[in-house]
Amino acid sequence: MAGLPTSVGEGRRRLEVSLAVERLELGPIGTNCYLVCAEAGAAEAVVVDPSGSAAEIGSRLERRGARCTAILVTHGHWDHLLGVAELAESTGAPVHMPEAERVLLENAAAFTPPNVPIRSWVPEITVAGGDELELAGIAFRVLDVPGHSPGHVAYLADGCVFSGDVLFAGSVGRTDFPGSDWDTLVRSLAHLFGIAPPETVVYPGHGPETTLAAELASNPFLDEVRRERRATT
Repeated sequence: MAGLPTSVGEGRRRLEVSLAVERLELGPIGTNCYLVCAEAGAAEAVVVDPSGSAAEIGSRLERRGARCTAILVTHGHWDHLLGVAELAESTGAPVHMPEAERVLLENAAAFTPPNVPIRSWVPEITVAGGDELELAGIAFRVLDVPGHSPGHVAYLADGCVFSGDVLFAGSVGRTDFPGSDWDTLVRSLAHLFGIAPPETVVYPGHGPETTLAAELASNPFLDEVRRERRATT
């Protein structure tokens, strides 16, 4: 459910972070799922947006020697939910999801293309902007970033932000879906850039990682954000 991401250019600054993050590109439209550990070799992991086969996610976790102890969902579009129920059931990990999006997981088949198999699940924990989560030895801060979807959140942790479909390398989230809105998305992006340091590494829902600094410098969809930042500095 993304815009068109571009590759990250050479020489873009990024913040050195201690988190060990592995990106898996899963599902029928290549949605990013992230396995996040406090450090390399950690025994516990958080899975962000299980977007495909829980068996494949489990295999990659096993290779890392880590078990999934929590699942974070950025928003309720089907491509980010495909493995949630199976992974939660097989690991016992609680699902954290924004309250405004939970209906999309609890009635998943009603919001998913008919040829795509998906199971519904009731999230154990609902989240909202300002929440602080301590999971697998990692401190996550929940940010409200609606616009691509009404209840979209991002997760900020240790110099990283898991942005879902709000911000990509060279693009931003689409706003032609029911419940999406361009002006709201712009305000959310301005909020994100105002909270996180420019060197923050962005792990998006589609495409390669980037940094806030790189996107502020060259992302063609951020003109309004740049104008607003210039007006307030």
